[in-house]
Amino acid sequence: MGGSNLEVFKFGMYIMFPIAVMYYFGTNLDNRFSVPDFWPKANETHKIPFDRDEIRAELERLRKTRLERRAKRMDVQEVPTNHE
Repeated sequence: MGGSNLEVFKFGMYIMFPIAVMYYFGTNLDNRFSVPDFWPKANETHKIPFDRDEIRAELERLRKTRLERRAKRMDVQEVPTNHE
């Protein structure tokens, strides 16, 4: 008969645990746990280019930044060595 007590306990936990959580935290979880200004505004996010000219300008900008990073990386790697 010990197994039936376990089943009653499990059933009680399945029913009472969500009710206890809702009672403790309440139903206004969005207001209590939200972080103000968490998501960026529309003007603060990246804008996906759709026009041909915008795409070309974005590709040129990415190419320029890639080449600048490569030049910096090459300058750092060019450490003079003293071979006699």
